[in-house]
Amino acid sequence: VLAESLVVFAVVLSVHGVVWDRFSWCALALALQAFYAQFKWDRLLQQGGAVFQFRGAANSGLLPASMVIPLLGIVMKERCRAAGIVYFERFGVVVASTGMLLALFLSVLAVGITKPVPTNTCILTGMAGSVIVYTMKHSLAVSEVIEVLEVLLIFVYLSMILLYLLPRCFTPGEALLVLGGVSFVLNQLIKRSLNVVEGRGDPIDFFLLVAVVGVVLLGLFFTVLFLFMDSGTWISSLFFHMMTAVLGLGVIMPWLYRLIQRNPLLWLLHFLFQTQTRLYLLGYWTLLAASACGVVFYQNAKRSSESKKHQASTVTRKYFHFIVVATYVPGLIYDRQLLYVAAVLCLAVFIFLEYVRYFRIKPFGQTLRHLLSLFLDERDSGPLILTHIYLLLGMSLPVWLFPRSCAPKGTLSGAGALVPYSGVLAVGVGDTIASVFGSTMGEIKWPGTKKTFEGTMTAIFAQIIAVALILIFDSSVNLNSSYAWILASVSLVSLLEAYTTQIDNLLLPLYLQIMFMA
Repeated sequence: VLAESLVVFAVVLSVHGVVWDRFSWCALALALQAFYAQFKWDRLLQQGGAVFQFRGAANSGLLPASMVIPLLGIVMKERCRAAGIVYFERFGVVVASTGMLLALFLSVLAVGITKPVPTNTCILTGMAGSVIVYTMKHSLAVSEVIEVLEVLLIFVYLSMILLYLLPRCFTPGEALLVLGGVSFVLNQLIKRSLNVVEGRGDPIDFFLLVAVVGVVLLGLFFTVLFLFMDSGTWISSLFFHMMTAVLGLGVIMPWLYRLIQRNPLLWLLHFLFQTQTRLYLLGYWTLLAASACGVVFYQNAKRSSESKKHQASTVTRKYFHFIVVATYVPGLIYDRQLLYVAAVLCLAVFIFLEYVRYFRIKPFGQTLRHLLSLFLDERDSGPLILTHIYLLLGMSLPVWLFPRSCAPKGTLSGAGALVPYSGVLAVGVGDTIASVFGSTMGEIKWPGTKKTFEGTMTAIFAQIIAVALILIFDSSVNLNSSYAWILASVSLVSLLEAYTTQIDNLLLPLYLQIMFMA
């Protein structure tokens, strides 16, 4: 935990060494109090007094999770300020303020339920809260303060519902990232739906917002429904499919139509088949999807009746990382907008299939349970299997969160040009190489972990080679001699991968994106 915290503090200080303003004091105060509050959460998890059931075999992860959203907002604000885009500069301020308030709320919750009340942590949390509130008072307009409080309110209610319905699926830090992100997306969708201006806003952004909120609401609806009826019967399964069609065609489609002012299905078909390049990419991705399914079926066929408890090895699970890299790199080079929309569609399909598996919806629910059980690891301790969804999110978030409006000619200067590649580098290359080489040839272990020195060094070297290949094949990337910063960014994120017990597929790309954007 201490080593992980040191790496996070190094990232925070590195970012604010480049970007220093009034929010820097807030971020440092937040990091310091989150460091202390993290130990209170860890003690609560060990004693079973954390109100909800969180994922075991991991620490709370409060510090690394607390800094992600504030740092993203700060670096986005600076990039958009440099580009002269005032609207998105203010948006970055709102993102940073929201992230700080959500993290502070989670820390106050830990302090409040710890007995006896930790005096020093209370004082530190109060001081950090005072600094953050004072800065927000002098930085945000009234409408922006209301927006921040709306997200906090949504986060509180969403946390109470989902953490109760889905025990052992998240650590407190992962809950902050996932539920905080969903809360922000829901608030943005409501805000934009109430203020629709024809011709304003990119349809692909609206598509992301509606898809995320739609699948979450679908899951909440069926979770509550199946508390009162058996989900494994044919009647329940038929009702599931009918209600999915009704909600999709009767709620989600009209909602999207209101936002983009055109038929969503016709727009999507026209978008997907607009150019010859897109047809080639879609055909190529279909082949890769078929190969991924082939790996699943082949590995299950190898499982003999004598070894039903056999689990897939680390190297086997990393096959999917290689397939994902092969999927994303051509999309990033040739058509990022298509990759953006395809990733949204894939996320919706993944979550829908997880609903089918979790609720045992006929005819495929039980089959999915059997096929995916082979690939479970210690992080899938709850009722949901989330690691493949986290992998998709880790690769897609840098593409979705890339500030296109603040990027002249569609790309940022310097290390910022690598922002869309953050997922590919951190998860697709770094994490994969570290796991494969560390588990097969690693001998020197980092203190207190199972990760090896050889795995980390190989991961750093592989990511540097990947950056060189990106420079060769992607003509839009111009690093402007920012090689030392790239090396430092890759090294810090690789060290974080060695020490964190959180979901690295989700955490690492976001930290690498923050470093590149700074």
